[in-house]
Amino acid sequence: MFHGVIPPLCTPLTDDGEVDTASLERLTGFLLGAGVHGLFVGGSTGEIAQLSDDDRDTALRTVVATAAGQVPVLAGAIDTGTRRVLDHARRAQELGADAVVVTAPFYVGIGEAEVRAHYELLHARLELPVVAYDIPSNVHVKLPSALVGELAQAKVITAVKDSSGDLEGFQKVMNGTAGSGATCLTGSETLADLAMARGADGIVPGLGNVDPHGYVRLYEAARAGDFAAAREEQRRLTALFGIIDVADRGRVGPISAALGAFKAALASRGVIACARAQEPLLPLTADEARRVSALVESAGLSRVG
Repeated sequence: MFHGVIPPLCTPLTDDGEVDTASLERLTGFLLGAGVHGLFVGGSTGEIAQLSDDDRDTALRTVVATAAGQVPVLAGAIDTGTRRVLDHARRAQELGADAVVVTAPFYVGIGEAEVRAHYELLHARLELPVVAYDIPSNVHVKLPSALVGELAQAKVITAVKDSSGDLEGFQKVMNGTAGSGATCLTGSETLADLAMARGADGIVPGLGNVDPHGYVRLYEAARAGDFAAAREEQRRLTALFGIIDVADRGRVGPISAALGAFKAALASRGVIACARAQEPLLPLTADEARRVSALVESAGLSRVG
């Protein structure tokens, strides 16, 4: 079910901080028009940690309705404990999600036994497929490669999204899940070509909001065995990824810098109306947004609306 390019959607907001459903519909249509293979709502790029439960629901409902079954819709069910994740996951199922994406629990200190129990309980109590999400930079827990393989072989998880940036560890995950039917997806914007060459099933790039066509070309080239073309596309995308370094890091943190850049780029392309992020994240300044727009243009990307 889960392969190819599956962008983790940004959540466009209005000037007063509400979910901008019209912009989210345009973004969804833009991604579908580029030929993506799935849509991930409520990931880190979607500001899942900042959105209220009502906003999570609005975003997922909007994307499910706009996609209308054309591709699978994955929903982030991300929270501090298993019971809270279960509540989010059941709500996602009611709203039409095809799978839920789940990190390890965070805030409380846990070990491997708790992580295993977390995923096993979710599998036992949910009807939706569970995708394991490894993003230690945000949850401060690294999913052990061997455990991921065991969970895949036991059919507890259907896929894994690896955003650890550890290509060697990702290779171990792919080795451990081999033959299980579980798919392995990289969350790296800049190592996608290498991950595909190693045998990844797909890519979940935040930058895919801004340039979905580029990642689809990279994926298709890699699948066809044309790794030279995939590598060349990756070079262009890596240069474009430089938009996350535009914001003054003395003024904002790395998440505001990255998500602010993605949203500024989408606004410059005419896909969304406003580049606001949800508090406590801060948007780019007008000058920073202009610099992002210049980088977008230098990457060969024009306005689409």
